[in-house]
Amino acid sequence: METTITVPAESAAAAPAVPAGLQVTVRVPATSANLGPGYDSLGLALSLHDTLTVETLAGGGLEFELSGEGAETLPRDANHLVVRAITEALHRLGFRHEGLRITAENVNPHGRGLGSSASAVVAAVTAANALVPEVSRRGKDWILQLTSEMEGHPDNVAPAIFGGLALSWQDSDQYSSTCATVARSVIPVVAVPDFELSTEAARALLPASVGHHAAAMNSGRAALLIHALTQDPQFLLAGTEDYLHQSYRAEAMRPSADLIAALRRAGHAAVVSGAGPTVLVLANGEAEARTIVDFIGSFTAANTPEVGWRVMKLAVDLEGAKVEVHRR
Repeated sequence: METTITVPAESAAAAPAVPAGLQVTVRVPATSANLGPGYDSLGLALSLHDTLTVETLAGGGLEFELSGEGAETLPRDANHLVVRAITEALHRLGFRHEGLRITAENVNPHGRGLGSSASAVVAAVTAANALVPEVSRRGKDWILQLTSEMEGHPDNVAPAIFGGLALSWQDSDQYSSTCATVARSVIPVVAVPDFELSTEAARALLPASVGHHAAAMNSGRAALLIHALTQDPQFLLAGTEDYLHQSYRAEAMRPSADLIAALRRAGHAAVVSGAGPTVLVLANGEAEARTIVDFIGSFTAANTPEVGWRVMKLAVDLEGAKVEVHRR
């Protein structure tokens, strides 16, 4: 869910332009939010990375090279989320650009619940921050605030910025996040179906309120999940039980919901990744990860042959958004 990104023309024109000939490359991880009961608050960075290179041009214009996921459908003009986010971030920093050459190499599937829009805005804002003079640059907490405003919530942008397991919260219009270290034995496995589901459509299925009992049950599982992820992964199955959102979204992603139910019956900590329809499974060790990959292959072949599934055994990304190149 994105907020409108608009820069007043008069204030943009009055700002100094960043010099031409600067180049920045940002590598940013995919993310999985919610992790079951951690609705809009927990997020995990995954070892699946998009790469964005931004170069400032003299004399105006926009050159946009896009490859990988979304290459056939995403715009290559000023309407692209990356261009809008760079322009807005520079404006917040007191600058503008005269022209941009952008190269985006997308690996993160779009519309699947792996934080593709969050990755895009984090990469764009991080790049913009690196393009301005060093004295004008801001820290990662500023990047968190701006990207959370753009996305509407911090659960995906926080792990994309900081890496690892991010615990995020909101006070009025202020967004905050802290990170926890994930136990080494935790291995994320994702099953990505060949159909999309927008975050807006998934959120529209949720009720306006839930009962006190469900909220209390969910709070207990969210607390247990943090312990399981950081200290004792034997509790991952119990800790990923959700009472707030997954059941309401099931009909919009029936193949994913059926796969999650089957995995959980078999004792594996399966959840909806973000708003779906990707399935995330948190394995405790390599042996369980291999078992999960085999189980997904067998179950989907027998039960959802009409759906194409991409199954990936990943790792937890510990670095978050990383500026790889910054030269004049």
